[in-house]
Amino acid sequence: MTVHPASLADAVARTLTQWTDEHRVARLWDRDPSLWTSGGEEKWLGWLDVIEAQRAELDARAALATAVRDEGFTDVLLLGMGGSSLGPEVLARVLGPSADGARLHVLDSTDPAQVRRFDQAVDLRRTLVIAASKSGSTLEPNIFLAYFFQRLRETVGAAAGRHLVAITDPGSQMQKVAERDGFRAIVFGDPTIGGRYSVLSAFGTVPAALIGVDVARLLDQAAEMAEACRDQDAARNPGVALGVVLGEAARAGRDKLTIVASPGLAALGAWLEQLVAESTGKNGRAIIPVDLEPRGDPASYGSDRVFVHLRLEGSPQSDQDAFLEALNRGGHPVVRIDVRDAYALGQEFFRWEIATAVAGAVLGINPFDQPDVEASKLKTKALTDAFEQDGALPGEAPIAGDGQFQLFADQANATALAPLTSPRNVLRTHLARVGAGDYVALLAYLDMTEAHVARLQRVRDVIRDKTGAATCLGFGPRFLHSTGQAYKGGPGSGVFLQITCDDAHDLQVPGRSFTFGVVKAAQARGDLGVLEERGRRALRVHLGPDVAAGLNALQEAVEAAFV
Repeated sequence: MTVHPASLADAVARTLTQWTDEHRVARLWDRDPSLWTSGGEEKWLGWLDVIEAQRAELDARAALATAVRDEGFTDVLLLGMGGSSLGPEVLARVLGPSADGARLHVLDSTDPAQVRRFDQAVDLRRTLVIAASKSGSTLEPNIFLAYFFQRLRETVGAAAGRHLVAITDPGSQMQKVAERDGFRAIVFGDPTIGGRYSVLSAFGTVPAALIGVDVARLLDQAAEMAEACRDQDAARNPGVALGVVLGEAARAGRDKLTIVASPGLAALGAWLEQLVAESTGKNGRAIIPVDLEPRGDPASYGSDRVFVHLRLEGSPQSDQDAFLEALNRGGHPVVRIDVRDAYALGQEFFRWEIATAVAGAVLGINPFDQPDVEASKLKTKALTDAFEQDGALPGEAPIAGDGQFQLFADQANATALAPLTSPRNVLRTHLARVGAGDYVALLAYLDMTEAHVARLQRVRDVIRDKTGAATCLGFGPRFLHSTGQAYKGGPGSGVFLQITCDDAHDLQVPGRSFTFGVVKAAQARGDLGVLEERGRRALRVHLGPDVAAGLNALQEAVEAAFV
């Protein structure tokens, strides 16, 4: 069920008619790059056929799961980033584990406290470690693998390789490492499927099988949606219709896609963030996903929103229904998607992949590349290379500081924030830059604990209520492979507050001169540097080693900024 303001409804109807009259659905399935920019998009559409390809691998998936269970493995630790980690994380939280499946743990942070927590959460003698990386050259999975391979050798000795599985594209560096070190299995991805579209490929089905998900049932659900998405009548086509709504809403200035999901589907939002933001955020355009934002009064939302309600049938949600009905009465467009059961997650994966590709076509961009993600990677590499050469990261000086936190910004932002008196006054001035149609993103390079999330959610709540702006929360470096693309390649409507800290206890990366803390610091500085190069309104808040105390002080400073 989709309800729009009249002007948006007219634009959606025109575009749906155009898609039908110009046979654009058929052209999508025929991989016609002229639907987008004719920039090689046809090379990245392997996900259209992935369901049948994975059905052919069902016996292999079951055999691996049975062998792992029979050998007494109780846990699976997946090391990955972006599409290689977010898809399995959603599958585990929504569908698994089953009674006879392993427990899945997904590590996608270089924060040393978080790496240590994951190490302590599993018994490596009974843990299968999956290293997942399409290219095999991504920094984070490789240093995670170096750390846990060493830990496995310390724990199980020569049997370490039997505890390791690689999921990677053929010919990658990770394949070579896996062959050299005697991994128990190497499972290949499809080079024609980008990471964020890979959840129904081996990157999703292998972890799913290991935790006891009925992969055949999941694929059947996806196949049902794929068939519906072949409908040449665009208005009846569930993926195309959604994509047209999102694309036209963004063109009309409603580019903040606010996700409201039933509790049983709440984990899906992180995957949607990555798919939508990394695909559409480029050439100064973007659909900005807003996930898990604390709920506010309907009057506190600006006219830049479109709401999607993922409604799991049979799940208590009367309060969500009432909230969205109030928003719709207030003039906000609301799309409701009824999800019949947890396994219909397979349908939603495919629906949203089609919708994102279609929204990219409506916006006139290539939804399959990610140039600004690469820019951050290059800056991070330059900084870690500098550390390996000099033994330290390049020096930097705060623009303001006190006993609670220090603030950092480039010259352009520092000039805009003058006078640089106290940190609280600078923060007040920074938040005063938020205007109509803007969004505020908190970029937290911290351990992603429940306590830290809760504190930052309260900060989001204050900012949204006081400014009317949409708010986003991302933990680094995982958001770099997700919303980071939209923040840098999308419109200049973001106001950014990056949050870093001193690491109370660091961890060495085996075989390298740097630590996980150094990598995290380099990633944060590289991230901020690209934002600054793009002319973004960005400020970094650096906390001390007591993160809880620092976040408490930050919350108080944000609240005081609006008094």
